[in-house]
Amino acid sequence: MLELIVYGVVLGSIIALGSIGLTLIWGITDLFNCAHGDQITVGAYIALLFVSLFSRIGFLQAKVGPFSFNWGVLLAFIPAIIISVGLAIFIEHWVYKPLRNTGAHFITSFIASVGVAWVLRGLIYMIWGAEFHFYTSGLRPMIFLPQGIKLRVDEIFIVIVAWAAVAAVYLFMSKAKMGKALRALADNPELARISGINTQRMIDWAWGLAGTLIAIAGVLYGIETQLRPEMGWIFLLPLFAAIILGGKGSITGALAGGLILGIAQQVSTAWLSPTYKPAVAFIIMILFLLFRPKGIFGKG
Repeated sequence: MLELIVYGVVLGSIIALGSIGLTLIWGITDLFNCAHGDQITVGAYIALLFVSLFSRIGFLQAKVGPFSFNWGVLLAFIPAIIISVGLAIFIEHWVYKPLRNTGAHFITSFIASVGVAWVLRGLIYMIWGAEFHFYTSGLRPMIFLPQGIKLRVDEIFIVIVAWAAVAAVYLFMSKAKMGKALRALADNPELARISGINTQRMIDWAWGLAGTLIAIAGVLYGIETQLRPEMGWIFLLPLFAAIILGGKGSITGALAGGLILGIAQQVSTAWLSPTYKPAVAFIIMILFLLFRPKGIFGKG
């Protein structure tokens, strides 16, 4: 059971990272972006493209003590983030902004985001096919912790990167001038506009930040499992459930919700087939919607 909890922290860290970008956009633009999961998939596949490129030129493996380290995966974060940010801002300017300017209803933007998700997934099928892909082949080294807990080295890497990214976002939102402007826009868009805040610029910043988190979450999720075209779409339910648990627009809430969901899903495999893990997330989400719809850290 303790080992399952540790695995839940690994999965929950990825869920938290992905849900922060989703709740950020939802809180600022009042859009639940159904394409968020497929944007995560795009980020993961862009990283795969560059990992393959680095492997062909022989810049892939390095030794760090007794372990083999994949420099290719680490370097692939950079182009994955750049392209993911560009894609996020492109989608905002060519899909969501025109709808917002025409006063489109929330449902219209929601349906448009579903269409964007289908387009992105279709492009992935066209370029990479339906096969499963991995960043590295072969067995991955393990570390044995007290109480008989076994962890892969890359799972420790996942937790470190995910928590570092979450901490960076928290500090940015709480300390940086731009982060405070984003929080002001999320709390009261009309007051922020009257105060002289350039709302469209802030929305672009929000999408850029979300695009960064999308790419990191996609690569980490691909490291933890495997890459397949529908991975992000399936991952969208736990992300949404984490936001419901934590409260819309709350970064700390998304972190707490992600960890709770990750642990709950992994612990459930002690009694249920791993196939039912998404159902566990759905049940927890329904219970919170019934008894605490504002979430753990939600207002009201």
